[in-house]
Amino acid sequence: MKKAVLIPDSFKGTMSSSEICGIMETRIKVHYPQAEVVSIPVADGGEGSVDAFLNAMGGHKVFTWVKGPYMEDIKAFYGIVDSDIAVIEMAACAGLPLVGDNKHPEQTTTYGIGQLMVHAATHGCTKIIVGLGGSCTNDLGVGAAAAAGMKFYDKDGKLFIPVGRTLSKINKIDTSGFCPQLRSAEIVSMCDIDNPLYGKTGAAYVFAPQKGADEKMVKLLDSQLQSGSRVILKELHTDVSQIPGSGAAGGMGGGMVAFFGASLQMGIETVLSMVDFDRLAENSDLIFTGEGKLDSQSLRGKVVIGVARRARKLDIPVIAVVGDIGDDIQGVYDTGVSAVFSINRVALDFQWAKERSKDDLSLTMDNLMRFIKRLGY
Repeated sequence: MKKAVLIPDSFKGTMSSSEICGIMETRIKVHYPQAEVVSIPVADGGEGSVDAFLNAMGGHKVFTWVKGPYMEDIKAFYGIVDSDIAVIEMAACAGLPLVGDNKHPEQTTTYGIGQLMVHAATHGCTKIIVGLGGSCTNDLGVGAAAAAGMKFYDKDGKLFIPVGRTLSKINKIDTSGFCPQLRSAEIVSMCDIDNPLYGKTGAAYVFAPQKGADEKMVKLLDSQLQSGSRVILKELHTDVSQIPGSGAAGGMGGGMVAFFGASLQMGIETVLSMVDFDRLAENSDLIFTGEGKLDSQSLRGKVVIGVARRARKLDIPVIAVVGDIGDDIQGVYDTGVSAVFSINRVALDFQWAKERSKDDLSLTMDNLMRFIKRLGY
């Protein structure tokens, strides 16, 4: 083997993408010391997206004070690559870890995301990539829009900043004060799901329970998203209700389209294009990818599948090294994955397996290298 490309997602709760690349490269070099190894740490929109871009492309972080989930002051960040492209992840100021046990998706806001976008645009960034993932919010992105200068009024003409439980109170939307630099910027939203805004497969029903919503709250949040969607259609003449991905991050996907004119892209597709994957993978013998658990959800466009689809066009074999393997994954082979291997060598539950994940990954890669070497690669 003369060249290998490493492009795994993180194994959430155990290893970052960069750590996985490091372990993989170490084992490859033991057996193929002269091989060229290209590492591309990635994230598909959630926590770690900024670091993944910076590791892959270079650049730097910008820190600034913004509002957190409950409008408290927090210091957040975004990344800048290629001098004028900003990469923002929702987790920086609206992430689930920021609320701890105080989970109330009906009260939290995306206001800080809008502040980061404004900061980037007014400091010379002409393209802004926003990673939608890991949020504690369900406000349809109206908080971010308010931070960018949009004004929301209730039926009495009172100005307010809506949250998840008050979307139905929006009666009028005034866009005249929207940040002009943002209006002229190219905005891309990265997400790894294709759920619609509301309904049984929408933002509230699928994702709000993990943000702290009980059954009653889920129904309330879903009805609020429906109300928000109707007023957006009335005021902005944009129907975001059924756009694939509009349900990402508590409806932030839909809000990004409606308020910011953003395009919605699968996160891995954005990453692959940005890092020029086709060029980096050229003439490689194998591509190694992976994620924490490969299951039927992965088939909706997560990292492994996105990489495999690109690699198939280049006619390069793809090996997926994953934490665990779920049921109904046969479809992955049709996308370009050649083989799937789990590092869970002794079939332990996650709480125990995560403690030995680094060693197990190393041992799994060592076994693979021994086999590949025996084949004469």
